[in-house]
Parts: sequence; C-alpha cells; structure tokens
Amino acid sequence: MKNLLRLEELAMFLFSIFLFNQLHFAWRWFLVLILLPDISMIGYSVSNKIGAFCYNLVHHKGVALTIYIAGYYLHNEVLQLSGIILFGHWSMDRMMGYGLK
Repeated sequence: MKNLLRLEELAMFLFSIFLFNQLHFAWRWFLVLILLPDISMIGYSVSNKIGAFCYNLVHHKGVALTIYIAGYYLHNEVLQLSGIILFGHWSMDRMMGYGLK
C-alpha cells in the first residue's frame, strides 16, 4: 500500500510539471522554486507550535489548489505558478515519505 501511495504522489508531481508546462515561464523557474515552500520551516525558530502551523499551512493540498484555481479564473499566471509549485512540492515531499507535522 505504501508503494501505491508513493506512485500516486509521483503521478501528482508529474501532473504539476504538466501544468507548469502550460504556463509561459522558463523551466529554470520550476527548478528554482520547487524547494521554496520549505522556507516555512523558519517558524520553528519561534516555537514548535508556530513552526508546525506554518509548515502545515504551506504543505496543504487545499491551499495549493485554491491558489491555482484563483489564478486560473483571474488569468494570473503568477498565482497559477504559486499553486503549481506548492502542489508539486507537496507531492514531492509525500513521494519521499514526508508528511504534515
């Protein structure tokens, strides 16, 4: 079952690459931004509770999809890019075995 879930996350990560390919950004932006959501771990420098809240907020699928959908309906590619990066990062983390705190 664990391998099946990782395959599902791989499919979602590949889907984020597909969605990124639909935008008008150079590929280097995907490579540069894909690890950016981990900056939310700075909250742990304040306290464990704030760190976990910040990490979980940024690593939540609903947040990523909401941002992407808002960008899609507002025809704003920067919002779409933000949602795709969050979604792709989220999928990549879970594919490697990381989860919410």
